[in-house]
Order: sequence, then structure tokens, then C-alpha cells
Amino acid sequence: MIKLTDLEIQNALISLKGWKMEKDGIIKSFVFENFKDALASMIKIGEVAEEMNHHPEWFNLYNKIDIRLSTHDKGGITQLDINLAKAIEEIVNN
Repeated sequence: MIKLTDLEIQNALISLKGWKMEKDGIIKSFVFENFKDALASMIKIGEVAEEMNHHPEWFNLYNKIDIRLSTHDKGGITQLDINLAKAIEEIVNN
């Protein structure tokens, strides 16, 4: 897996509503109705992340989850991050 260029990242983010590029990562915050819904989503995301062997950085406070994706051993954003972001969107929006 190779590190994506800024242009490749920007093009990929067009289809990922709300995801933003920051230094060496992509980020998004999700707000749920309550803690139970946030936790259920975290568990589902965690299962997919484990299958992909690609784990997010995240922070949870009550009904909010902040997620940051980056491929640390490549020093930035790769297609793996984009793929996980797409999977997260599927989980959260279904």
C-alpha cells in the first residue's frame, strides 16, 4: 500500500461526505442519539477494522465519536484509510 497524493485524497473524499483531510490523516466526527447507539457503532466499526487489520484512532464522549484514519507505517493516508472510511459510512448510515 502506498501513500496517496493530496489530489488523490481530495478526489476520494468527494464521495465521503464530512470527511476532512488533516496532516497525515482523514477525520470525521459522528453524533448519535445516545451513548448506546455510539457504542454499538464502535463495536461494528471495530469488527470491520479488525477484519481489515487497520485500526482507527478514535475518541468517544457520550454520543459522539471522533475518528482519525491514517496508515502509520506509510506516514500518511493510503487506500486502506479510504476503504475503512467507506466501511464506516456504511455502518453508521445503515
